[in-house]
Amino acid sequence: MATEKVDAVVVGAGPGGYVAAIRLAQLGRKVILVDREKVGGVCLNYGCIPSKALIHAASLVDDARRAKEFGIDAVVSVDVTRLQAWKAGVVEKLVGGVKQLLKGNGVGFVEGAAKFVGPRTLEVTTREGGAREGVRRLEATTIIVATGARPFEVPSLPFDGVRVVGAREALAFDRVPARLLVVGGGVIGLELGTVYAKLGSKVTVVEMMDQLLPGVDPDAVRIVARGLKRWGVEVYVKSKAIGVSGGADARTSTRTSTGTTTTTGAGAGAGARGVIAVRVETPEKEIVVDADRVLVAVGMRPNTEGLGLDAAGIAVDAKGFVRVNARMETSVPGVFAIGDVSGPPLLAHKASKEGEIAAEASSGRGATNDVAAMPAAIFTDPEIATVGMSEADAKAKGIAVKVSKFPFGANGRALTTGAGEGFAKIVADEATKRVLGATIVGVEASNLVSEVALAIEMGAEAGDIGLTVHPHPTLSEALMESANAVLGEAIHALNR
Repeated sequence: MATEKVDAVVVGAGPGGYVAAIRLAQLGRKVILVDREKVGGVCLNYGCIPSKALIHAASLVDDARRAKEFGIDAVVSVDVTRLQAWKAGVVEKLVGGVKQLLKGNGVGFVEGAAKFVGPRTLEVTTREGGAREGVRRLEATTIIVATGARPFEVPSLPFDGVRVVGAREALAFDRVPARLLVVGGGVIGLELGTVYAKLGSKVTVVEMMDQLLPGVDPDAVRIVARGLKRWGVEVYVKSKAIGVSGGADARTSTRTSTGTTTTTGAGAGAGARGVIAVRVETPEKEIVVDADRVLVAVGMRPNTEGLGLDAAGIAVDAKGFVRVNARMETSVPGVFAIGDVSGPPLLAHKASKEGEIAAEASSGRGATNDVAAMPAAIFTDPEIATVGMSEADAKAKGIAVKVSKFPFGANGRALTTGAGEGFAKIVADEATKRVLGATIVGVEASNLVSEVALAIEMGAEAGDIGLTVHPHPTLSEALMESANAVLGEAIHALNR
């Protein structure tokens, strides 16, 4: 087999891989980008973008129903077919834009499954003309692995692609399930559970840990939990799904959340016959939850199977994530790993940043992963956004902190939009008043958190935010007030 020699190969075309490929091309490298599916990866096609489209649409429905609070009467109906078509259009537009960027930067794209056959050599099995398989052997000075992650499967509730599904299938339901059981009260579970609760599903959430959104500031989680209660979501914490009870029909598909399909009945969301009855162990007793659909969202595992990492000598950790150094380089010189496959946090923007770092490091730019503040956003209702240290993180490190919290209920802009729930909390070093972190729960939290991320990156003090004039009336004033509260100088809240 002939071997094609190129400067760089990137395996995985998600938000880490395609960014790395473009940056490599900008640095003058000849690049081939490989993916077994579509440009854009899970994020653009089956995750971040389609989920936020549905979240927005569901929020419009909820806003219309709440409009009577403002003296506006509205009649709302949802056409799921048209909603899914609109969502698909958004995805198609963004994927098309990425394809144009790849083409414009001279990046070659190969659709196929790649595996290492040596430290710097890959074999890519392609589908030529949609039918015949072909194999291309690629040898490169730089290889970047960006294959992402996929959902964990609960042994007691294996994916069937019809009624027991992962997020990918849940985003493609062609009707709103009357009853939805969400196994896992983390980010994905609560985001999609909220969507379907707003659209009319009776949603039940089962979470093994002692709170929803484990690891997130409990003060923020309580605000989100109140919203779930308003939409009739039933929540069980310290609980777990332990199996299927009687009454469920035989499954009609063998499709996993990211695998192939051998469907003998209706497709995902098409209303397969009967219900699935799931046994749930709670702290008090065992119960049975009947559901038309079960969304399993209990975590992610790295996509490393079939990559031939052993053939290349690439080391992984106990959980299967690829080990990397500050340059994002693996145990094999010249081979890099970025994004979800290289370990938590599993965030699209983290993958993109690491893609740039790996591209520059492999091109002699001396780049290292020195990010001081990696923000995260949870698109529940209200949203939660975090960056830097929480109060608990700081205390665990022995840092004395000053914590301030300004409520959106005292923010004019939040109240004029009917969104007075939540707060902006800032954590600062008690002695120096340097900003260490923030938790924001409330409307547009995902857009507000970047100001604090910048403050942490530049080593700003709370006073730097407080002295910066923020326009009025805006949500960003909550950050200004919270920063001033660190100093005991807030105007629109009592200083404690």
